[in-house]
This record gives sequence, C-alpha cells and structure tokens, in this order.
Amino acid sequence: MSAITRAEVAHLARLARLALAEDELDHYAEQLDVILQSVARVSEVAADDIPPTSHPLPLVNVFRPDDVAPGLTQAEALAAAPAVEDGRFRVPRILDEE
Repeated sequence: MSAITRAEVAHLARLARLALAEDELDHYAEQLDVILQSVARVSEVAADDIPPTSHPLPLVNVFRPDDVAPGLTQAEALAAAPAVEDGRFRVPRILDEE
C-alpha cells in the first residue's frame, strides 16, 4: 500500500495546475511513494552528532582584498585611441537620432 493516495496526487496536480489522466494518478502515486520512502531512509541515517552542512567541502573566500591601485590618466587612456574629441573617445555615429 502506498503512503500517498490517488486523491493526494490529484490534489497536488490541481495545485500545480496539471491535468492528469486516471492511469497517471496511479503511476505518480507509486513514484511519489518511492521518493517518500527514500527521504525517510535518509532521515534515519542522519545523526544528531553530525552538524548540517550546505557544502561537502569547506568553502574558502577566493577573492583578493580590495586594494586601491593607481589607474590610467585620461591622457594615457586616450593615447592609443584612433580619434579623440573633447577629452573622450570619438566613435562613428550608429543612429540617425540626435
């Protein structure tokens, strides 16, 4: 006997807005029963002395510190530009709008 009934599967299907045929209700009831049994088995194994974790390996921050470093000056940034206008890069117009 499955732990989940056809009526419960039909209710879940309605909540999920799924239209299930009669034969699908039996099929999904069996599958959901297997899933629930597997979860119950895992719950039996979990011990109280083992702390819950979000990841199997310890996570380490791999980011470098945010240190202020000197950047390019405006003149250095524009030095290799093919066209400059008013201290900015000049690029071809791609839209006809103003």
